[in-house]
Order: sequence, then C-alpha cells, then structure tokens
Amino acid sequence: MNIHEYQGKELLKKWGVKVQEGYVAETPEEAKQVAQKLHEETGTSWYVVKAQIHAGGRGKGKVQETGSNGVVLAKSLDEVPEKAKGILGGTLVTIQTGAEGKKVNKVLIAQDVYYPGEHKPKEYYLSILLDRAKSRNVIMASTEGGMDIEEVAEHTPEKIIKEWIDPAIGLRPFQASKVAFKLGLEGKAQKEMVKFITSLYNAYINSDASQFEINPVLKTSDEQILAVDAKVNIDDNALYRHKDLAEMRDVSEEDPLEVEAGESGLNYVKLDGNVGCMVNGAGLAMATMDIIKLSGGEPANFLDVGGGANAQTVEAGFRIILKDPNVKAILINIFGGIVRCDRVANGVVEAYKKIGDIRVPIIVRLQGTNAEEGARIIDESGLKVKSAVVLKDAADRVKEALQGA
Repeated sequence: MNIHEYQGKELLKKWGVKVQEGYVAETPEEAKQVAQKLHEETGTSWYVVKAQIHAGGRGKGKVQETGSNGVVLAKSLDEVPEKAKGILGGTLVTIQTGAEGKKVNKVLIAQDVYYPGEHKPKEYYLSILLDRAKSRNVIMASTEGGMDIEEVAEHTPEKIIKEWIDPAIGLRPFQASKVAFKLGLEGKAQKEMVKFITSLYNAYINSDASQFEINPVLKTSDEQILAVDAKVNIDDNALYRHKDLAEMRDVSEEDPLEVEAGESGLNYVKLDGNVGCMVNGAGLAMATMDIIKLSGGEPANFLDVGGGANAQTVEAGFRIILKDPNVKAILINIFGGIVRCDRVANGVVEAYKKIGDIRVPIIVRLQGTNAEEGARIIDESGLKVKSAVVLKDAADRVKEALQGA
C-alpha cells in the first residue's frame, strides 16, 4: 500500500527521523492558514507547495489545466493560495503517471529548507528495500540526490552505495557509519546522517514496509540531515498489525477496478492487453497469461478468484473484466481441486445469464474433479461460451476468438 508524502513524513517523525516540516491542505484558503501556522512554528517565510499524488517526478510534471509544475515555491505568505490554486483540482502528468495523469486533491505546504548559511546545501539519495535475491534488506544511497535512481544506475553505477542488512542481526552501527562515510560526509553532518539512517531503518522494520525511498535527503547549510521527500510502501499482508497505517489508504489514488475487486475478495491487477483472464491460483494465473501470449493475444489483467470459485465470485470477476473496453475475449481457467468443475461450470452459466448482454467470446477451460461434466454443462448451456479441457485447446479457442474480433 502506497501512502502520500505527508503521511510518510508523519510516520518517519514517529520514529525520530528529521523531516522537512509541513501541513496538508485541500483548498487555497486552507493552504494559507497552514502556511501561517508553519511560519509561526519554524520561522520560514518561503514555502514549498507540493502536489500529493502517488507518483514520482512531481517537480518536473505539469498540471494540464494550468501549466503549473507539481512542486512550486511561494516566496511569501500571500503567494501560497495562488500557487495552491494552480495545482489543486488539476490533473498532474508526470513521467510515472502516464499521459492520463492524476487528479490532485491535496497539497503539502512545506517549509523552505534550502536557506543560506555557512555550508552549501547538498542533496543525497537514500532508500531501504528488500533484496529478494539475497533475502536481506538493503540500504541504497547515492550522492546524486534529486535524480531518478534509474538514471544514476545506468550512467554512473559507481555512485550507488549498497549495504545489506542481515535480518537476524539488524542494522549495526558500523554499517550506518560506513554508508555516511561513503557519501563523503564528515564531522557533524556525518553523525547526523548515521542517526538519520538508524532511525529510518527502525521506521522501515517496525512499520512492516516493503520500501522507503527518500529523495532527496538534504544536508542543510547548518548541516542538519532532513527528509525532503518520502515515498513509502507498506506490505499489504502486514496491515492487520497496523490499523493506524491501514487508515492512511487513499482509494482515490488506486485503480477503481482493483478497488472494486478487493471489495469482492478478488486479487486483480489491470494490465494493457486484450484478453481478460479469470483463474484460481496465482501459479495457474501466470501460466494462463503465457497461454494468452502464445495464442497471439496480450493479457488484460491478472485475476485470481481463489480456491472456492462460485457463481458470486465468477459474476464479480465478469463484471470487473467487462468494464475494461480493451477486452476482446475472456479466458476462464479453473483447476478443480478444492472446488468441483461442474459447480464452477454452473456458476459460469448462472453468472452469464444474470449479467445478460455479454458481447465478447468466453472460453472456459476446466480441469480436475468432474472436468468432463463441467465441459458438458458449458457446451449444452446454449450460451456464447466455448469449453476446453487441455491448455492447447484453450489457446486455440482464444486465437479463434481474437481472429473473429
């Protein structure tokens, strides 16, 4: 589960990570009010107005309706509502949103932390995530803060620092010091970075996160180390342990079909293809997507209805798949282990009749307990549904359906 920058910073502060202070606002008037509050608390007289969407590249992105960037500077309190108005309610298009962009419902009014002083401010990159290949958490850092880490990896990979953490032992003090040293820090800044890394790792572990990305981490002119941004992803499977974090979910930032599928107990991920698929079991779903590719199609989604497929789950799956205008055919691939194939077939027929006018061909491949009986039910239903028993038959039926479409 992704959360907004302002929520990520609240989480970081809870674990002692120093952040760029700020408050969220939903209207230009509220933006000015929280800016005034921020001035009274921090003394800042310049403010950063930052669009709150689940996507990176906001600073370079553009609001379609106004031409404003997603992150702008207000040099006075009176400028804040004007800058906020140029972002709020607009559609922000960034390198990560795609051409359709995302609507901005909130902005973060943050203090300006790039103030002049004895030292020149410097940006760094820092993230913590799971390295599945090594079965360890890894700290990634770079002196090239503010840039996309993919660009750094491609053009200057030697500037990426990696430190792997044994989960049985946890982060050791010397490891945090090593990262700070490799970033070229010394004196007060080096000590502050060690504290920052240690607190960040504690926040990552104790929130059951799958990723923390802070870009940039700023060394201020007085050598404080602050999180200026916060990209946080929480492991969905651990949310039952974190009710407070689960409440941070913003469904308006998620794909509506994925939200609807979750409410029906289905595991659904929308893709860009033309063949909808409905399967029970993640492994079989991956094999089904391969079948679709081999038949000349492209999977339009990943949809796992679980082991107890019935008329209700099949109907919900149908309705979600059919809302995708790109779908030209649907492949249902069910293994009858926990559930009998004849029951699934009856569920398909019942759901088809209940939904009514389905204009795309449907191929149902049933294998396992009572597979033959299930195929007979499909074939004798009189509906626009074709049955298959083996994978090759299913692939051939999909190919025929696409050619017909």
